[in-house]
Amino acid sequence: MKKSPDIPALYYPLWLLLKGLSLLPLPVLYVLSDALYLLAYHVIGYRKKVVLQNLRNSFPEKEEQEIQLIAKDFYKQFLDVVVEILKLASMDKAEMRRRIEFANQEVLDDFVQQGKTVITMGSHSGNWEWILSAGAVQFGFPAEGVYKPLTNPFFEEFMLYLRTRLGARLIKMKDTMRDFVRNRKVPRVVAMLSDQTPPFGEIQYWTTFLNQDTAFFVGAEKLANAFGCPVLFLDVYRFKRGHYRLRFEVLSDGTAKPVEGEFPITEAFARQLAASLRRSPADYLWTHKRWKHKRPVKS
Repeated sequence: MKKSPDIPALYYPLWLLLKGLSLLPLPVLYVLSDALYLLAYHVIGYRKKVVLQNLRNSFPEKEEQEIQLIAKDFYKQFLDVVVEILKLASMDKAEMRRRIEFANQEVLDDFVQQGKTVITMGSHSGNWEWILSAGAVQFGFPAEGVYKPLTNPFFEEFMLYLRTRLGARLIKMKDTMRDFVRNRKVPRVVAMLSDQTPPFGEIQYWTTFLNQDTAFFVGAEKLANAFGCPVLFLDVYRFKRGHYRLRFEVLSDGTAKPVEGEFPITEAFARQLAASLRRSPADYLWTHKRWKHKRPVKS
């Protein structure tokens, strides 16, 4: 890999170290993951209070013992994802195909064959970083993803490298509308992680999600309405270590007429995601303060 002029020289050794680690087989990297789990969970207690509070609030029906077990399983899975993301720096297409299965790709293919841009609404469940690269490897059409650039120049450049080296294309969040206008006639899939928390001043939609008032971004729905895009929920299931099965569920075929102030696609996404997390609660990213905003009380 040619060194990027955007990376300060002091970061070059780190780049080489991470690239070198990525060359290790995944079974070896999982030994590193096990060690990181012991450090993060049992020694440092990395964001343990946040994780446990999120789990208790999301699953009030579960006993404390089960909550604690889910938390432990989460940390194990989370550190697996960390080393799996690192592996992207050297993973080849054949290994990606072995580790990511698309259970019903024909659902996506049918819309793309009609000449449409398809939006997938995904989440931080399972290994969200592998998914776009898997699509670029598997699909016979462009696989693109919307992302928010990182502020650190090294990690921004490194993550761009990881995310695009197998053929995926990235769209900066601020350029999304412009990109949809420019490529409105290009048959493709555009992936959006739609479970993040909007800034408080930008919240347009609240719903009850996992027993809590939750704000959701509505950008995917607005794009779908503006450009007539079908929208698919991307369900991720980790059926064994380092192996994921993906399934598409239709949230909209792109023909529905929007109603002012209503966001049925976003609501359907929230319902599908909640069902997925109830099935596999340990596979979600519970370290984030997803519920840091409170719904305003109507006067």
